[in-house]
Amino acid sequence: MSDREANITAFLAQTGHGAWTRHVIAADASSRRYLRLTQGAKSLILMDAPPETGENTAPFVQIANFLTSAGLHPPAILAQDIAQGLLLLSDLGPQDVARWIDQHPADALPVYRASVDVLVHLAKITPPDLTRLTPDVAGDMVAITGTYYAQRPVPDLSTAVTQAMAALAPNPDTLALRDYHAENLIWRPDLTGLARVGLLDFQDAFVAPLGYDLASLLRDARRDVPDDICTAMIAHFRTATGAGDDFSAQLACLGAQRNLRILGVFARLAKEMGKTRYIPMIPRVWAQLQKDLAQPALADLRAVVDDVLPAPDSALLAGLKP
Repeated sequence: MSDREANITAFLAQTGHGAWTRHVIAADASSRRYLRLTQGAKSLILMDAPPETGENTAPFVQIANFLTSAGLHPPAILAQDIAQGLLLLSDLGPQDVARWIDQHPADALPVYRASVDVLVHLAKITPPDLTRLTPDVAGDMVAITGTYYAQRPVPDLSTAVTQAMAALAPNPDTLALRDYHAENLIWRPDLTGLARVGLLDFQDAFVAPLGYDLASLLRDARRDVPDDICTAMIAHFRTATGAGDDFSAQLACLGAQRNLRILGVFARLAKEMGKTRYIPMIPRVWAQLQKDLAQPALADLRAVVDDVLPAPDSALLAGLKP
């Protein structure tokens, strides 16, 4: 038994769950992994986030407590050992939004609408004191795209993103869970209202301009969201939040910034960490980026992207393999 497995066994024994059966259910882009613990019909989730890999469970606990107090539905924290990077969580359910829609395509519109209703709720509450996505921060965040995707420095890209954000999305005023997409949302159709959407993977939350998580949901790196659903969800969000006429440009700017960064993140995961499963997603990220860069207000950013970033052809994608 490894030292890590011994730590997990000791933690579960202390919580009274040492005899429960463990099933590894997921790992993500970080060093975290998740295990479902079962005993008969009962189930819980263990988050395993080794601190020696740079993981820290404290932000997850902080944001989970905030979301719960705000009337939303993250997992309940049942036990924690921050020093060891272990959390025992309630099990929100087995079906994420992505899987549910794949199995029930006729439900896509109401399920996305329920997911957007969570964002409407977040838009109406005062965010906690977290990192703020200012224009300068937004520009700095895409430096990774030059390093790993273009494989050369592209300072003009960071400058262009900063300028676009300053013009179109200058005010970070809304809590953004940051990785708000269909695979991180648990669909619970037997419940009602906001409780139908269980929230995961929010430990990197920050305060961003209105619409950041909407862009994350609709410009999904992992799946295509039909244009008619995107149009309907944007209209619903605008009506429910009172967003002004300039919101379309703001949303496109946020989507472009986000997917520019994802190009760099996915390239780094493949090149440095051997996580090549992200390589096939890169063409979709590029296509999503192009949709947002078609916004006329982003003409200057589009010109810079066209100048400094190559399209993800087969040669570029092959070069990302370790």
